[in-house]
Amino acid sequence: MRALVTGGAGFIGSNLVDVLLARGHDVDVIDDLSSGRERNLAGALDAGARLHKGDIRDGDAVRELVGSVRPEVIFHLAAQIDVRLSVADPAFDARTNVEATAALLEAGRVNGAERFVFASTGGAIYGETEIMPTPETTEPRPMAPYGTSKLCAEQYLGLYERLHGMSTVALRFGNVYGPRQDVHGEAGVIAIFCGRLRRGEPLRVFGNGEQTRDYIYVGDLVDAIATAGDGDATGAINLGTEEETSVLRVAEILQKHAGSSAEIDFQPARLGEIERSVLATDRARELLGWTAATRIEEGLRLTWEASADA
Repeated sequence: MRALVTGGAGFIGSNLVDVLLARGHDVDVIDDLSSGRERNLAGALDAGARLHKGDIRDGDAVRELVGSVRPEVIFHLAAQIDVRLSVADPAFDARTNVEATAALLEAGRVNGAERFVFASTGGAIYGETEIMPTPETTEPRPMAPYGTSKLCAEQYLGLYERLHGMSTVALRFGNVYGPRQDVHGEAGVIAIFCGRLRRGEPLRVFGNGEQTRDYIYVGDLVDAIATAGDGDATGAINLGTEEETSVLRVAEILQKHAGSSAEIDFQPARLGEIERSVLATDRARELLGWTAATRIEEGLRLTWEASADA
């Protein structure tokens, strides 16, 4: 299978590229390297993957690349993922997450792509809800432009199925963590905590720390993404663990692994962030034959150990 991975030099994308190569796929990557790192692909490039430096918001460059590569499957992971930035600049968020997705879908259609796998979001789309764990049938009520733009992009996937017969699937991720996540980044509390612990700094917590998320280990996640690319399931599919973990619990576990008693620096809650999020994964089990295997304690241990090289 010939695969194109957008954002393939990033945290999730580079882990996905490794899995695709291990499954025997031919892989091309597009990434502007603004947050992704070429070193994340060092082993993949040695194994035959090809990196194309480019911005998915550049429609002409995307059309040219897809026309040259002619992938059978497109894995679209490149995105604007910062909730706070989306609130501050919703138009920028929409250009990156909606307009670029529509252009990529069209480039894939014109050049014969058979399958389009979209990296969407769970909690940010559902917003505040009392249905826990939250299934895909829950009415979307995003609390930030980020979730709204991902939901809108999902609508384009459905449109291309109805209008052009393209096989598409939207994978709604929980909060992903693991090796290669940027410890200096704006997204990913676990990576940020690891970085602060490595530097001997207090752990900054926004709000009271009791807010919960469905934290999913990247190794489990990319296995599901690759499986979705090989299959024919359509619509929205949650990828999570069905377990809630609070921010303070994450801090406690990481402090244990680090042998640290770092202080907690409480800051005001941030606009657009929800209090609770945990995803129901019945559809993933039924349609992908997939269940997350890594418990939070083990995943955090692996992530802490890997952060030494970040």
